[in-house]
Amino acid sequence: MNIALENVGKKYRYEWIFKGLSFQFQASGKYAILGPNGSGKSTFLKILSGHLSPSSGKIIFTKRNKSLDINAVYKEISYAAPYIELIEEFTLLEILRFQQKFKLYHPTATPDFIIELLGFEKSRHKEIRFFSSGMKQRLKLALALCADVPVILLDEPTTNLDREGIGWYKNMVNRFGGERLIVVASNVEEDFEFCTEKISITDWKK
Repeated sequence: MNIALENVGKKYRYEWIFKGLSFQFQASGKYAILGPNGSGKSTFLKILSGHLSPSSGKIIFTKRNKSLDINAVYKEISYAAPYIELIEEFTLLEILRFQQKFKLYHPTATPDFIIELLGFEKSRHKEIRFFSSGMKQRLKLALALCADVPVILLDEPTTNLDREGIGWYKNMVNRFGGERLIVVASNVEEDFEFCTEKISITDWKK
């Protein structure tokens, strides 16, 4: 899937977060969105995902050379971020099965396989609310990376991960990134070292 931005801008009240942003994200590309804290990286990802509408300009989503309606975009995108909440009353196995009902997993992945990937075999029946922050972050990343979608958006993916967790994240990207479009918003180089293109959000500050 390709995502084309044409003169896109976003403002809150009287302040432009960014403006005049034109860019095309190509299918299978690996992109890093850079900028200091508070510069608008997360806002940009929310617009890319269709969760937020731009204040100016337009975004065109195309798959196999056909334009997608904005209401169908969510089926094509997985999104992991520290501010996205999990349903904490679910057990690990329940949340993996629940996710599968509305977004299929990669053909090689099943709930049991993902639990093994996570290394959480002893926690399969534990409620998410009892998970550590690092375990929750791993789960968010696994849900995003194991989904059978063409686009993956990751906001500060190594938040709350220790050194082992960061290594696990890199292995997951190598294993499941493949030919999919991946966009990473972060200031931590380990988050986006696999990205071949880097975009600074401050280039579109007005």
